[in-house]
Amino acid sequence: MKISAFSLIINAPDPGTGVVMSQHEKLESVLSLGNLVEELGYDAYQIGERHGAPFLCSSPAVLLTAVAARTSRIRLLTGVTVLTIHDPVRVAEEYALLDHISGGRLELVIAKGNHAPHYATFGLDPAEQWDVLAEKYELLRRLWSEEGVTWSGQYRLPLVDVTTQPRTYQDTIRVWHGSSTSEQTTELAAKHGDPLFSANGFFPTARYQALIEHYRERWEHYGHAGEPIVGVGFPALLIRDTSQEAIEAYRPFWNAQRATPAAKHNGSPFWELEEFIDQGSALIGSPEQVLDKVNRFTELYQHQLTGVSVDSLPLTWQREQFERFAAEIAPDLRKHYPDSLWEPSA
Repeated sequence: MKISAFSLIINAPDPGTGVVMSQHEKLESVLSLGNLVEELGYDAYQIGERHGAPFLCSSPAVLLTAVAARTSRIRLLTGVTVLTIHDPVRVAEEYALLDHISGGRLELVIAKGNHAPHYATFGLDPAEQWDVLAEKYELLRRLWSEEGVTWSGQYRLPLVDVTTQPRTYQDTIRVWHGSSTSEQTTELAAKHGDPLFSANGFFPTARYQALIEHYRERWEHYGHAGEPIVGVGFPALLIRDTSQEAIEAYRPFWNAQRATPAAKHNGSPFWELEEFIDQGSALIGSPEQVLDKVNRFTELYQHQLTGVSVDSLPLTWQREQFERFAAEIAPDLRKHYPDSLWEPSA
C-alpha cells in the first residue's frame, strides 16, 4: 500500500474561533506540509483544483512546482486537474515543465470537475462536460506521445504540425482518472488502460464500489494486461485516543461543512456525522477504529493507493493527524498490502 496526503486548500473559518488564516499564510502552510509528509515517509502529495472561495487551489501546477523545489523524493499528483476547462496544449506544456523541475516525480489526475462554479466561470456547458473531457484527453495523450501533431475536434481550434515544448522528462507521465459520480469516467480510464482514483467522498460506500467494479469490468473488456491500479481518497481524518473524543472534536467541522454551497451542490445523503462515519468513508475514531476501517475498504476496493485529507482542520491539528496516521496506521497498511506502485523495478 502507498499513502498520499491530499489537499483542496480550503480556507474557511475555524468553527471554534471564527478565525480565518490569511491567504498567504494558508498557502505557505500547504507548502510546509509538503515538507512534513515527505519527512514522515508518505509516498505522494496531491493538490487539487477548484475555482472560487473557500478554495485556494486554482493552479495545482504552480503549487506543486513550489513543493517540488522543497522536496526530493515524494511523488507529486494533482487531485484533480480539471481538464475540461483547460486547453490541452497549455496542460501539456505546463505539466511537462513541472515534470522536469520535479525530476520526473509528476503524475496527473484528471477529471471533468465537481464544483458548480467551474461551468459559469469558464463558459462550460454542463451538458457537454463528458464529451469535452474525452476529446481533450485524447489530444493531451497525443501531445505527450507524438511530435508534429495534426488534429481537429469540436471544442478547440485545429492544430497543424504542433510539437509542444518542453517534452516530458519521464518517458510517460502516468495519468489517473478522478472518479466520483459517473461510469463515463470509469469507462474512459478503462479504455485507455489508465489508473482510477476514486473520490470516495460524501456518499455511501456502495456507490463508489459500483464504479470501481465497473472500471475493473471494462478494463477486462478492453483486454489490458495486468491488474488495474486503483487509488482511493478519504476526505475526513481525525484520530483521537477514543472514538468519543474523535467524534466530538470533529463535529463542529462537520456541521460547518454541511452548510457550505459545495456540500449542497454535491447532495450528500449524510446529515449526521455518525451516519458519515458508519456508512461512508470518514476516518474518525481511535487508531484501532481507523485502521480497521481502512482495512475493510482495502478488502472491498482492492486499491493500491490510500489518500488522506485533513483540509478543514486547524494547521496544528493537520500536522498532528499526518504524524499519527504515519506512525499508527501506515506501517500496518504497508505490511499487509504490499504492492509495486512507484517501486524502482516497476
